[in-house]
Amino acid sequence: MKLVFATNNLNKLAEVQKMLPNSIELLSLKDINCFDDIEETASTLEGNAKIKANHITQKFGYNCFADDTGLEVESLQGAPGVYSARYAGEPANAENNMQKLLTELQDKENRKAQFRTSVCLNLNSNQFLFDGICKGEILNKKQGEKGFGYDPVFQPEGYTKSFAEMTSEEKNAISHRGLAIQQLVEFLKSLS
Repeated sequence: MKLVFATNNLNKLAEVQKMLPNSIELLSLKDINCFDDIEETASTLEGNAKIKANHITQKFGYNCFADDTGLEVESLQGAPGVYSARYAGEPANAENNMQKLLTELQDKENRKAQFRTSVCLNLNSNQFLFDGICKGEILNKKQGEKGFGYDPVFQPEGYTKSFAEMTSEEKNAISHRGLAIQQLVEFLKSLS
């Protein structure tokens, strides 16, 4: 089965590719010659995932899935949330986003946070949604060199290291995206 993952993020693409069974040929936006800037204008993660998946299905005719992920920090009333990728403004930059987050949490005792991913699958004219949540906390400083985005400052519950200190296999087993994609994979397997 050919399935497009509607992302330009090569890190995400590689992470998800490792999780899918060999029976699924994962195509990137580049593979289908899609260089559109798909604006994520929804106020929810689910809404943004739907916008991206629908754009690819409607314009290119492929079965497709898209995700949107947000980091939700309890003491910041769920921010940065849907704005996680551009939290510090343009140009979107993980380093600036992390610095802004650490600055805003400087005087806060409550550092509880969760990553949440919503995945929207458009398959044979039907739409399916999958959610994954990973609870944890924001560290006082960056730790680790692996991963991407907020990984160096996020420590999942029950662990003593950040996402950026984990192997991709360790992270995928417990991460928000890993959990949502596992649901997607189980669903796809149930169809065959």
